[in-house]
Amino acid sequence: MELMERAADRVAQGLALVGSLGVLALLIHVVADVVMRNLFDQPIPATNEIVSRYYMVLIAFLPLAWVERRQAMISVEVIDGLMSRGMRRFSDILVTLLATVIYGAIAWVTWADAVKNWRIGSFVDVLGYPVPVWPTYFLPPAGFVLAAAVTLLRTVRGMSGTGER
Repeated sequence: MELMERAADRVAQGLALVGSLGVLALLIHVVADVVMRNLFDQPIPATNEIVSRYYMVLIAFLPLAWVERRQAMISVEVIDGLMSRGMRRFSDILVTLLATVIYGAIAWVTWADAVKNWRIGSFVDVLGYPVPVWPTYFLPPAGFVLAAAVTLLRTVRGMSGTGER
């Protein structure tokens, strides 16, 4: 179990790093576009499409596992104070199991959409040039599958009695 925990930590940290690099690339790209547009009247073509279809998707979905691993998702614990320790543990297990199922379902649906867009070679037209966008459709299912794996690991941990609370 400890090996799985360390592997989950490494994968989550790696994805957070990739997300951070995506933020950095987005900033550099947008600054370069603004400079080129204002100083040379030559904007970088497809900046809007690349930012919205590549960087933003990468930033939003890949770090999900890292956020789940750190248990940094927003949570509302309205009745936790009224529950016994055992009930809180049961509630935590139930919530992480439900999160796993939801992440898995969303991964399944987004995977089907990604495969469909890959098969048709989805692209956007920028000034008469096709910019392929089908690769970005695979980022959400990757993020959701990894987040599901992290919540499943947390569920197993909670059931074995090694949870944090």
